[in-house]
Amino acid sequence: MNTSSTPMTIGAVARRVGVAIDTIRYYEREGLLPEPLRRASGYRSYDEGAVRQLRFIRRAKDLGFTLEEIRDLLALSADRQRGVKAVKKRAEARLAAIDERIAELSRVRDGLEQLIEACPGHGSPDQCPILKALTGQEGDA
Repeated sequence: MNTSSTPMTIGAVARRVGVAIDTIRYYEREGLLPEPLRRASGYRSYDEGAVRQLRFIRRAKDLGFTLEEIRDLLALSADRQRGVKAVKKRAEARLAAIDERIAELSRVRDGLEQLIEACPGHGSPDQCPILKALTGQEGDA
């Protein structure tokens, strides 16, 4: 097992975290992950802190946070005074956005279900309620 004193290559970090090497490079370019130290050979050298930060980023993405929101969360995680309160507010806002998206998807699902139920599955395409809805003719007879 690697410790904070054992440097790792980008490939080793990618395998440990379960992300692609290009993802790590992208996060570095975006400022989500600090530039790593370089070995004499020019290869990147990472420590356990990079692994922890990448896991944080990956888990935050899994929860639906955008990269900009993750950048804020990373900054807030270092704020010992106001960090937790602000992190909670960001999480509450993310939850509200998810709930809104779920409601929207539910409306879309209900509408599609109605169209499917109204479609006989045979006959002329110009009489298909699904095709009529897609072409903006749902009210036409």
